[in-house]
Amino acid sequence: METKNKKTTQENKHSKQKFNAVEFMREQRDKISKSIADLTPDEILKHFAEIKTTTNIRPSA
Repeated sequence: METKNKKTTQENKHSKQKFNAVEFMREQRDKISKSIADLTPDEILKHFAEIKTTTNIRPSA
């Protein structure tokens, strides 16, 4: 019975630290949608071109 309680406690610790990729993706998508909502297509292209040159995150990193 002790083993079962230890396992449940360990699972709870891991579940609190778990990264939710779907939630993160949705948050980022909503954030981007809000930032470009009032822009024209040309302004959107310029916006992403500027972000691309200032962002240090690489897909392969």
